Amino acid sequence: MMGSDLNLLAALDALLAESSVTAAARRCGLSTSAMSRTLARLRRITGDPLLVRAGRRMVPTLHARDIQERVRNTLLEARALLQPDIQELDISSLTRSFSIRANEGFIEVFGPRLISAAEQQAPGVCLLFTPKAEKDSRYLREGIVDLEIGVVSNMGPEIRIQALFRDHFVGVVRAGHPLLAQPTVTASAYVEYGHVAASRRGLAHGPVDDALTGMGLTRRVVSVVPGFPAALAVAVASDLIALLPASYLPAPPPGEAQRSPFHAFELPFPTQTITVSQMWHPRLARDPAHQWLRQLVRQTCLERTRNGCF
Repeated sequence: MMGSDLNLLAALDALLAESSVTAAARRCGLSTSAMSRTLARLRRITGDPLLVRAGRRMVPTLHARDIQERVRNTLLEARALLQPDIQELDISSLTRSFSIRANEGFIEVFGPRLISAAEQQAPGVCLLFTPKAEKDSRYLREGIVDLEIGVVSNMGPEIRIQALFRDHFVGVVRAGHPLLAQPTVTASAYVEYGHVAASRRGLAHGPVDDALTGMGLTRRVVSVVPGFPAALAVAVASDLIALLPASYLPAPPPGEAQRSPFHAFELPFPTQTITVSQMWHPRLARDPAHQWLRQLVRQTCLERTRNGCF
């Protein structure tokens, strides 16, 4: 009975979070028809429609909105109670999947090191990286992901935060770019060329433009791409200038700097540094396996910082 009831609770949580039978079915690993039958059963049990049609989509009833947070908290608490009490965690025999939400820049730079370290210490662990299309604390609050990595925004007072490293933006151009003919990149020279901007939301304006405006200058943004990998690729294949975090750029091996397809330079005007942090929900704070994951992420970032990569 407990397993059946817990499955119903999980289905209810998914339905209220997604407001879609199809999306909830995908989240729970069920067929759409099975989730539809489960919704019918939940309606009978609760005596409420829970989800009703509003045009082409479904919306939660007032009762569903009232109980959504209680359902989520109850489900997470039930799962925690049913897990074994691990006093001393044997990482080498741990079998578990962790979902980590981060932008593609972090995944590309730190992912290989993190995966390699996890595989050496805990071969039974699987790291599931998910894209970070927007900043939203619901992924942590609802237990959709175990850990989020990025620049802290308004995540809510309950979210735990630990700084990993400080970063700053640099300009990037292809090797042999005319801008490099000058001994020093000046602000006026910086705005002479077109620029490619990286923005998940498609924004062409950013803090760098505010800094240039204060100097009476304006840059010309030729293209906006969704992420840093695309911005770097465009810069390498054109005369456009990209703006990238220093941590994203790999340090060339000793003696091979001349072979790099791109060149990075410090911006000729002041910009703010950024702090990259890892974030998690307090319900996971004392979980030994999650503590190991957080330490692994922090150590991986510290090692790259010590190596002088940025």
